[in-house]
Amino acid sequence: MKVLGIGNAIVDVLCKVSDEFLTKHSLTKSTMKLIDEVEFKKLLSYLKIEETISGGSIANSIVGLSQLGNEVGFIGKISDDELGQKYEDGLKKEKVKYLYKKKQEEMPTGSCLILITPDSERTMCTFLGTAGKINDNDIKVEHIKNAEMVFLEGYLWDEGDPKKAFDKAILHSKKVAMSLSDLFCVQRHRPHFIELVKNKLDIIFANEQEILSLIGSKTFEEAISFSKEIKKNVIITRGEKGAVSITEDQVVEVNAQPNLKIKDLTGAGDLFAAGYLHGFINKLSSKECLIKGTELSSKIIQKIGARI
Repeated sequence: MKVLGIGNAIVDVLCKVSDEFLTKHSLTKSTMKLIDEVEFKKLLSYLKIEETISGGSIANSIVGLSQLGNEVGFIGKISDDELGQKYEDGLKKEKVKYLYKKKQEEMPTGSCLILITPDSERTMCTFLGTAGKINDNDIKVEHIKNAEMVFLEGYLWDEGDPKKAFDKAILHSKKVAMSLSDLFCVQRHRPHFIELVKNKLDIIFANEQEILSLIGSKTFEEAISFSKEIKKNVIITRGEKGAVSITEDQVVEVNAQPNLKIKDLTGAGDLFAAGYLHGFINKLSSKECLIKGTELSSKIIQKIGARI
C-alpha cells in the first residue's frame, strides 16, 4: 500500500448560508468549531441540506490519491449506524481499503456541518461523535508497516485515546506526513505540534495562517527560515499567491491557477495534499508535486463538496 490515512471519519453535510447566519450564531468564518450533538441538531434545524458526502480531511486526501490510481487505505472510527454505513460505502466506492471494522458504539458516527457563504468560504461545525474516540486498539501495527507512508491530520490530535493512536502510528511507520488542519487546531495544540514538526514528521502541510501561528510569527520570510532550519519537507499553501515547498535549503514555488470559477473552498487543502503526495510517492520533482497539488485543488474549488 502506498499511503495509509488515519483521521476523523466524518460525514459532511453541506449547506449554503448567508454571512448574517454566521454572525447570528457566533461562528467565525473559514474556521472549524467543535460542537456537541444538541448544537449540531439545533443548527441543522435552520438549514437546507445541499449534499451529504463521506468526508473528513485525511479521508478526502486519500480518496483523491485513489482517484489518481494509487493503492491506499484509511482508518477512522465509525459506529454501526446509518451514517456509518453511508461512510463506509462512500470509501469502498472510491476503491479505498477501509481498515476499520465497525461495531455499535455509545456515540453515533461523526458529522460536520459545512456552511458555505456567498464568497465560497466554508465554515465548519463538527460533531465528532465516535470519530473522536479513536484509540491505539483501532490501529493494527501490520497495517502501518504495510504502508510506504502514513498520513495524519492535526484534527486527530487530542489528549487521551486519539493521542495514543497517533503515537502508535508514528512509532511504526516508515514515513509520516501530517496536515496541521486548522488555525484553531494549531493554537490549541501549539507546543505539541512544534515538537511533532521538529522531531517526528517527515512531511508537513500547512496554509500560511497555520504555519505563522505555529511559529508565532507575522512574516512569511520567517516561516521559510523556520522550515529550512528544521530540515523537513514543509509545504505551505497561500491561496491566490500559490504554494511553496521547502526541503532543507531548496525553496520551490508555483502560482495559483488563474480565472477559476470558485464555488466552494471545501477540500482545497485536502486535495492539494493528495496531488502533492501523488507526485511524491511517484518520485516526481518538488515543482511537479506542487503543480499536481494545485491542479487538484483548483478542480475541487470549482464544485460543491470535497470529492472530485
